[in-house]
Amino acid sequence: MKTQFTPYILMNGRAKEAIDYYRDVLEAEVKFSQTIGEGPADEAANFKDDELAFIAHAVLTIGDAVMMIADIIPELPFQSGNQLSICVTAADVSSAKRLFGKLSERGEVKLELKETYFSPAYGIVTDPFGVTFQIFAARPA
Repeated sequence: MKTQFTPYILMNGRAKEAIDYYRDVLEAEVKFSQTIGEGPADEAANFKDDELAFIAHAVLTIGDAVMMIADIIPELPFQSGNQLSICVTAADVSSAKRLFGKLSERGEVKLELKETYFSPAYGIVTDPFGVTFQIFAARPA
């Protein structure tokens, strides 16, 4: 697998509305969508009841392109400009660690690279130019 760059749009509780909009306007096809409440119970327990309907992760295709959308994690404040990030899908954990390490040298770590229920290595870092990267390691096939 080659490294992929994917636009990842973060919304302020309006991801479901945005998904419906992109389905209508861009003829996007929803390949995957999961709310926080549909995720693992131990993860959902960290959220308020009104946040359980937030989109934890959604994957849309528009032609051959892929776009991802989610509601921003409540502990990360929403501000205009942080709703768009680049998701880099690394082929494996070692590649994810290398990319995250290089970006972290001059960047600001927003979320440490760590294993999650959806990835063996996931983290968020903003580079010195204000561009936010989500580093995501693909699960082995």
